[in-house]
Amino acid sequence: MPINRIDPNMPVQAYQTYSITSPKDTGVRAACEQVGCAAWRHGWESAIDERTELGARQAHYIRTQSRRTFREQHTAAGITVFRFEPGQRCFADHQTRPEIYAVRDGDWRGNPTGKTRTHQRAADWVEDFGEHQLTLVDQKKEG
Repeated sequence: MPINRIDPNMPVQAYQTYSITSPKDTGVRAACEQVGCAAWRHGWESAIDERTELGARQAHYIRTQSRRTFREQHTAAGITVFRFEPGQRCFADHQTRPEIYAVRDGDWRGNPTGKTRTHQRAADWVEDFGEHQLTLVDQKKEG
């Protein structure tokens, strides 16, 4: 299907293109905060039966190696409940797809200068985009 585009009013050199892309089939390990993890945001509980070999190992790990802040309670059924505070990494391995925040000269017709910038953070890309928009508004006011 052909793409229907409006003919630009200005030469290709007068344009900048802002894009956000993700490489296909690429996953990276991500922090809880990056993926909006509910356990990170609200805290969580882990109920562990220390009478089992697996439960005893899990409880030992939490107490001695997890490096997380928790409170410990014991139920009448013999289960240990570890309550973890919000704002700390949970025990899940989160994955996300990386994003590439790019700004290049030109438009769909090409990049005449070959100049491309890549921002490391989304916030920087958004700031750049906003500043560019303000520049365009000022130029339009000036005529």
